[in-house]
Amino acid sequence: MERPKRTIITLFLFLTAIVYGEDFNAEIYKAYISGNMQRWKEITDRFQTAKPTDGTGLARLVNYQYGYIGWCIGTGRNEEAKKYLELAEKNLKTLEKNKAYLSLVRSYESAFYGYRIGMNKMLAPVLGLKSIDAAKEAIGLDDKNPMAWVQYGNIRFYTPQIFGGSKQEALEYYLKALNLMERNNGNNTGDWNYMHLLTLVARAYTYVGDYTSSLKFVDRILAIEPEFKWVKDELYPEIMKKMQN
Repeated sequence: MERPKRTIITLFLFLTAIVYGEDFNAEIYKAYISGNMQRWKEITDRFQTAKPTDGTGLARLVNYQYGYIGWCIGTGRNEEAKKYLELAEKNLKTLEKNKAYLSLVRSYESAFYGYRIGMNKMLAPVLGLKSIDAAKEAIGLDDKNPMAWVQYGNIRFYTPQIFGGSKQEALEYYLKALNLMERNNGNNTGDWNYMHLLTLVARAYTYVGDYTSSLKFVDRILAIEPEFKWVKDELYPEIMKKMQN
């Protein structure tokens, strides 16, 4: 009777690894580079249905929701964004109970305040300050957390210049986040967060008028992932056009 019991345990561990592990990460990465956000949504929904309760699983789920919400807002799907934001905020509160993830929690809090502002600019005076405070707290808790610096960069990028925003400062924070991510992780192959950060840097360079540096980052991105649809079809032609004008 011992062999079937071991088989069941092994199968359970294998299925747990799929739910919380690299298979979902790989699928999310494929969805990101191909621009298949329907697939991203399906994976995120499956993960939410699995109801992860451990810190690792919850952190990954919130990360997937964070990416999907940002896309929804960017494409005008505000009602869907609100639905997923409410789910993500609940997951974040559960994750907060695991004290090991506090810097990450504050990073996502900062991002989620920013998302609410993105859906309703009238909230900016109140939520803008909360977003800044959350990002600063995230950095204070762990100044080697790339996500914290990404959010601080996003605040500088999207805040109007008259209220203290700066594309140049945003670029510096993105570069700091990139340096930390490359130092911390070593191998970032197949990580959508890494590819997204590279695009943030490339895009920020265009806003400060440094198209040569922007093109270098685009070339770097396409060397890693030649089939990155948005970069290949939109960002690269946009930069080439600006360089010719």
